[in-house]
Order: sequence, then C-alpha cells, then structure tokens
Amino acid sequence: MEFKSKILGHLQPFIAIETGDAYHQKSQFSEDKSTLKIDEIDEITIHNQITEGIMILDIKMFFSKEQIIQTEMRGESIVMNFIYSNNLGTCIDSLEGEQFSIENTHNILYASQLKATYRIPALTEINYFSIILTPDFYSKLIHEDWGLHKKFSKNINQKKTGYLTPKFAPFTSGIQWVIHEIKNCTYNESMKKMYLEAKIKELLIFQLDSLIEKPNNEIEQITDEEYLSKLLKAKLILEKNFTNAPSLSELSRLISLNEFKLKKGFKTHFKTTIKSYVTQLRMEYAKKLFKNEVSNVSEVAYKCGYKDVSHFSAAFKFFYGFTPASFRKINLGAKIYLLYWDFFDILYLDFLSVDFCMI
Repeated sequence: MEFKSKILGHLQPFIAIETGDAYHQKSQFSEDKSTLKIDEIDEITIHNQITEGIMILDIKMFFSKEQIIQTEMRGESIVMNFIYSNNLGTCIDSLEGEQFSIENTHNILYASQLKATYRIPALTEINYFSIILTPDFYSKLIHEDWGLHKKFSKNINQKKTGYLTPKFAPFTSGIQWVIHEIKNCTYNESMKKMYLEAKIKELLIFQLDSLIEKPNNEIEQITDEEYLSKLLKAKLILEKNFTNAPSLSELSRLISLNEFKLKKGFKTHFKTTIKSYVTQLRMEYAKKLFKNEVSNVSEVAYKCGYKDVSHFSAAFKFFYGFTPASFRKINLGAKIYLLYWDFFDILYLDFLSVDFCMI
C-alpha cells in the first residue's frame, strides 16, 4: 500500500508513504512529525503513525490562496475519513461529481487504486484525519458477511470504489474522544501497537453505529406535543444562556419537567446530551470570537462561560482537534495578510485616481 499527495503544479509530493499490504502481528508502529513551510504563510503539518497494513494520517494545511491537492494510493484500502473543515471540495475517480465537506463529519470509503483531487479553500485551516487500512487488517476487525454492512463488503469483494453511506455523518462525542486519544498516544513499541489497534476498532464501532441507518422500530420518537414543547423550550433556554447555562435542576424547574424525562427526552429528540449541546454552542461561539475579534485565549474562555482557561483549552482541542492558541495564531495571520493586500489595493486605487485626474 502506497500513499502520495502533491500540490498541483509541484513536481515533488509533500507526503509519500509505503507499507505492506498484509498485516503482521509483530510489526511495530513508526511515527513521524514534519512541517513543510512553503512561504511565510502557507504551511503543511503532517503526523504519521504507520505499520504493516495500517496508516494513521493527521494532516493540517493552510494556504493564502486556493490550492489543488492530488492524491494517489496504490493497492486496495479502507479509509476511515474524519473531516474538520467546511467547503473542502473532493473529487474521487469512479465516483460521480465533486463533493463539498461539512465540518466535523465522517464516513468510510473503500477504494481500489484511489485517485482523488481535493480543492483546498484559501485562508482556512484544514485538518484531515484518516485511518487507512488494508482489506487484510479490516477483515480481522469485522466479518465481511456482517449484516450491518453487507452492501459495503460486496463493494470490497467486487473492488468497486464507494462510501459506506451516501452522506457523511456528524461526529459523536465518542468519535471525538477516541481520535483525541489516538493523536496523543504516548505508548511505545508493543504497547503502542496494542493501544492503537484497540482504539482503531473502538473508533470503527462508533463510526458504524452513527453511519448505519437503524430499523424504524429501534428509533425512539416523541409524539406527546406538550412534552416536545417543553424540550424545545429547554433547547431555546440553552441557546440564549449557554455562556451561563442553568444546571440540570434549574433547567428542569424552568420548563416544569422532571430531570429524568428532561435528560432522556433531550437526548432522544436532539440526538445529543444537554452537556454536549452546551459545549457545542460554546465552541462555535469561541470560534466566532477568534475569527472576528483580536482577543486572547483567556478573554475568549471567559466570554464563553469558562472560569478555568485550561478547561476551555482542553474542550476546544477535544472539539476541533487543535488548541485555541494555534487557531488564534492562524486567524491572526490570515487577518494581517488580508490587511496587507487591502492596504496595497488602496494605494493602487489612489494612484489610479491621481493618474486619472492628471489626464
């Protein structure tokens, strides 16, 4: 199995990795971290963890203008894809049309001799996390006849490129946490191999659980209009007060619904817990503050309702995959870059106006 990626117009790939197609129990993971500075702003950071039959790729990219990335993979592969960014255009050979990514979503792809083109938007930090498995290792994790994904295993047997499901599914808290553990693995040699393989299987379980459509009789629905109205009221209260969110007991009193029914009903109807929803609102607000204001991490943490900056930083990294400090740095660099060109645009327009007046 061989993986290569290069920027369109560049001769040399910025990443080229090769590993065996067959899984070996005794093979160890090798790890590599590198940063490629293309100029003062453009940067690619790569963190690889590789062994026979398995590639774990954590790639971050930032470009001052739109770029096209061309990727090729020799051999068959099952790709566990995790996308952290919006508007990443993807075009894969054998699949129709260009697909645009949605932030914090995932899917599983089977490909035979993968060829793909990625359209990377300007001034946006792209984080692309993938776990690439050979069919040999994948078959050890999941039986090809397992009823949950017969169609997908049929594609594998027929060497037909395709996704497990037509649409990417949103991250769950379980997926986010396991990715965090994989990225920050501190074990070495045999312990590292045992740990990472266990986490890959755990992550696959979370993916399959969220991607595969459940039978209708397994899906709980709330039909009581008064009950649903109270849940919607609770959601609205959280959206208005997420920086100083009420406790479960306070929220229960505000909507006149006992705590058990509130917790159970909220998760059933909105597909998330109350705590996770408040965290999501705070993280989205934090990202907005970093983009629109020149605030330091402590100020943003306070505005988002965190009294402890370390708790905010941990939550931000867990949610987005990178620290608030690095996100702020990237956005501040992007703003300076834009101001730089706006300044020269103004000078150029002034020059034209003066020149025009002299005619």
